[in-house]
Amino acid sequence: MELQKGRPTDETGRLEKEIKVYDLLDELNIEYYRTDHEEANTMEVCNEIDKILGTLICKNLFLCNRTKTEFYLLMMPGDKPFKTKDITKQIGCSRLSFADAEYMEKYLNIKPGAVSIMGLMNDTENHIRLLIDKDVIDEETLGCHPCVSTSSLKFQTKDILEKFLPAVNHEPTLVELPDYNEN
Repeated sequence: MELQKGRPTDETGRLEKEIKVYDLLDELNIEYYRTDHEEANTMEVCNEIDKILGTLICKNLFLCNRTKTEFYLLMMPGDKPFKTKDITKQIGCSRLSFADAEYMEKYLNIKPGAVSIMGLMNDTENHIRLLIDKDVIDEETLGCHPCVSTSSLKFQTKDILEKFLPAVNHEPTLVELPDYNEN
């Protein structure tokens, strides 16, 4: 793994959904760094990628309410534990669970293991409510997948908030999740 600036020079064998991410980032003049790697679908593998990127890859959780009528993408630090009770009151939802992969593919065009804020570019009808933990906002940079789990990207957090999210018509809801690791 090595860090590259911008899109790959050779796009052979890459999926269209990944190329669409690079196209949009370039169109929005968002500077990014990329590293290619084996499939990264655990936080342990992501921790290795974090070291290459020099930033924390966000844990992205795709959640839904009990009736599967409301869907949420939660971005939080990858090393922070998640308990649904910590978020339900903040967003006015009585019960959350992990949403089925079929909804992830339907709304974000992403498979499990590659969930990322970049998938919001495919949610043109705003079925997904974006939730971002305050600790993510406080970081200068953030990392995520470009809709596939074989590459990872690093951006300035402000570029995602000020350029990417307005372009894909999603406004984040800030939440504060406790860090159970701190004692």
